[in-house]
Amino acid sequence: MIGNKNFSLLLVGQSFANIGDVLYIVSVIKTIFVLTGSSTASSLVPFTITSSMFISSLLTPLLVGKVNLKWLMAGSQIGKTILLFILGFMLIGITASNYYWIFWIIGLIVFLDGCANPIRQTLIPNYVERKHLIQANGLAETVTQVIQTVMWFAGSMFLLIMNSQQLVWLVGALFGIASFLLCLLENVTHKADPKGKLEQIKEGWITLSKTPVLRKIAWISFFETLAGTVWIAAILYVFVSEALQVDEKWWGFINGAFFLGLIIGSIYCLKYSTFVEKKLGFFILAGSTASFLVTILFSMNSIPIIALLLSLCTGIFGQLKNIPQQSIIQTSISKNQLSTVYTSLGAIESGIFGVGSLVMGLLADSLGIRVVFIISGILLAIVSTIIHKNKRLFGRNLMEK
Repeated sequence: MIGNKNFSLLLVGQSFANIGDVLYIVSVIKTIFVLTGSSTASSLVPFTITSSMFISSLLTPLLVGKVNLKWLMAGSQIGKTILLFILGFMLIGITASNYYWIFWIIGLIVFLDGCANPIRQTLIPNYVERKHLIQANGLAETVTQVIQTVMWFAGSMFLLIMNSQQLVWLVGALFGIASFLLCLLENVTHKADPKGKLEQIKEGWITLSKTPVLRKIAWISFFETLAGTVWIAAILYVFVSEALQVDEKWWGFINGAFFLGLIIGSIYCLKYSTFVEKKLGFFILAGSTASFLVTILFSMNSIPIIALLLSLCTGIFGQLKNIPQQSIIQTSISKNQLSTVYTSLGAIESGIFGVGSLVMGLLADSLGIRVVFIISGILLAIVSTIIHKNKRLFGRNLMEK
């Protein structure tokens, strides 16, 4: 049992923030589409998010060590709240001629979010005993995925009963609650030696390169993120229409099954945390191997119901690997190094995701939709090979802190 006030505050505060994140993006996408009638303009929203997240991941280490981690987390949420209210007032007079200002606000909000994400991962092992890390990570992932799954469906329902601006005001209130809760956290100070700005930015990358298990995880993140771009909505929609040859409702079903799989995987890790803790290396290897096999089967399948089940399995096996992997990261180095390592990993993931989404889209157009899923499976096979060849690194020989 975690039974930790700080972890509870962090979890609940971040949950309010995550709910708000989905709702304001839904509101913004609708606003831009209504103003422009262009799906291309709407698609710039995820591009803006990815780009801003990448820049944030690179620059966040400049703040770590200078600002208390608790206040860095709470301050970024307060900043998001202020920007959200600015967005709300902006929507009053927004038109097709000046809608581009919305992207600047989105970029700033995501920049602050990119700062908060690695700090949240760093705070968990500061607030939770090592023996409860699997349980804590599992609970955090379960709540996050439930929110993501439910709120993307609920967002459209909210827009039936209120307009975009009203929804933004609601999100502002949710962000305000999140800011208040995060301010109640205990202080966590990051002890860092005085360094130049370039050295601060390089710190996480140096730690990744010098720590054998983290160096492998960085490569795993590279290949996994690139492989995961085939599951973005645009590519999955093409697969459903061209490979499965069914209507768009199956697009929603298969996408929903993937998120349901993530939730099931998280719940398993939460319920059987002690068992998972004893078998970290096994779950990481088994999850990666099963993921690549399921992805290859998905690429060759033409039966919708089987595609649904395979999508569910993709989410389950991916999460059974990712949660133990988080615990490996959190316990393989000192707590003072965690924030910069997470920002470096975040930079890899956001950068590769942005470029990979574009590349996979181009490959789908030129080579066919099934081919990109086969490529994804091959990339996951590379991940599985890396883990298998270095399975001793993913064992239980973790640092006591």
